[in-house]
Amino acid sequence: TTLSEYESKIVLASYQIPVTRETMVETSSDLIPAAHEIGYPVVMKGCSPEISHKTERGLVRIDVRNDTEALNAFNDITSGMNGNTGAVLVQEMVKGRRELVIGLIRDPQFGPCVMFGLGGIFTEILRDVSFRLAPLEKRDALEMMSEIKAHKILDAVRGMEPVDRDILSEMLINVGKIGLTNDTIKEIDINPVIISGSHPVAADALVVLQPTT
Repeated sequence: TTLSEYESKIVLASYQIPVTRETMVETSSDLIPAAHEIGYPVVMKGCSPEISHKTERGLVRIDVRNDTEALNAFNDITSGMNGNTGAVLVQEMVKGRRELVIGLIRDPQFGPCVMFGLGGIFTEILRDVSFRLAPLEKRDALEMMSEIKAHKILDAVRGMEPVDRDILSEMLINVGKIGLTNDTIKEIDINPVIISGSHPVAADALVVLQPTT
């Protein structure tokens, strides 16, 4: 069983992991007030536990800038969901050129392992990742950051601020805590973690539950 992105981020936020501001809307009449509350530009996504790869399904619209664009995006997304249960997620558009991934996998022998690496489209292409067994201490989290080949992306590069490693460390530590305190969670995929200024924010997330026997 997979939680929807919205449900997954509620789990993350309950462990003090920074996530995008967002709300779920089911009708076009709820859409415009929600978009105004978050503030344009927004990102809109089809959100359903039955759909994990939203981008491939054409269910994501970024940089939606006004009411007309929002209504068009809402109609496109809802028709593209093909009867899957769910609604449309309206979220703040986090701007940042650097994308990371944080994950949790449950090793049958060693238990929950935390993963950190390059995010976005590079996750699967480059596999530039580091792993640690939970629980993590801050030292472990900082070591994970220095172990990836692209670790310089975390520094001040091309006019971008250095990433706040304290916040990033807490995110890694807290993902480990989720794994240790929730046996029902099989894996977590937070991708991308977008660096906005210096602050990492979970822009998309997926929590997979253990199969119920």
